[in-house]
Amino acid sequence: MPDSIFSINVPSDYGYVVLIVGVGSFVVPTIMGSAVMKARKEFDVQYPNLYATPGHHKMADDFNRVQRGHQAIFESLTSVSIMSLLGGLKYPRLNAAGYGLYLLGSHYFLRGYADRTLDVKMARYQRGGGIKFIGVLVSMFSTISLGGSMLGWW
Repeated sequence: MPDSIFSINVPSDYGYVVLIVGVGSFVVPTIMGSAVMKARKEFDVQYPNLYATPGHHKMADDFNRVQRGHQAIFESLTSVSIMSLLGGLKYPRLNAAGYGLYLLGSHYFLRGYADRTLDVKMARYQRGGGIKFIGVLVSMFSTISLGGSMLGWW
């Protein structure tokens, strides 16, 4: 028996997902990158160095906290974007909101990590960075729900 071909009806609210994932995935990391540019000047870390070298740069750890907070978004941006685009086919408003939390939490993650007055071990969560994981879970469970529906599991 041949596999059936699915026809996907895109919900009218899917535009929210398109806007937040399509535009937000560019705008938020770019804004976050401005913190790195500012830190490069403040701590005199020149290109092509991605990170400051301890022993070579006077305040290497301070710069690296900013850079690490910025780089963290790129570890999950692709997979969360894809899951939000897929899960948004079933739950568009929920995924748009979830992705917004992911982006906002990623920004707060950077702000916490870069705050040198906080202990580095938990700093990234003390400024609200943990809310990004709500967005990750929304996109993941929505995508699982979509896939299960397509397979006829529920």
